[in-house]
Amino acid sequence: MVSEATTATVAAAMVTASLPFYLYGAWIMVGRDQDHVTWDRLMRHLRVIVPGLVLNTVPVAFWMAPRLFDQFGGAAAIHAFLGLQAYALLAFGLTGIVRIFQVKRGADLYEIEDPDTSLNDLHENMAAWRGRLRIGVFGYVLFWCFAYVVGLYRYYGLYIA
Repeated sequence: MVSEATTATVAAAMVTASLPFYLYGAWIMVGRDQDHVTWDRLMRHLRVIVPGLVLNTVPVAFWMAPRLFDQFGGAAAIHAFLGLQAYALLAFGLTGIVRIFQVKRGADLYEIEDPDTSLNDLHENMAAWRGRLRIGVFGYVLFWCFAYVVGLYRYYGLYIA
């Protein structure tokens, strides 16, 4: 049977491996013109961040979460709280992207490139949805980083020291 330290190392490696996917996915979307997102660019972004989300969520769902109540206290509570905040903000951001996607798809802005079209003119709530998306993504990455640092601290204390 695989030791707990080995499983923890694999989980830590998977979570660590998700960071480059998040950073590159963010660069695809904000490293260039933010207001003009084509269908190809959106699909490229999703192809990059989905593996990062999988690399992060699989260890959380199948190894960390089931063990949480057995070791709940101190750093584990902080780690869980920060991780839950990250996923809550991701869900908040998704509420914005779904509506943006629907409106842009309805206006054929993914198929027909029109650099003169202002996204805010497509729907009266577009600015709010884009704000949700930005807050959600920024908050997810911020809380992910905090949870990651606490997770490394816990890993070091439990398996190395």
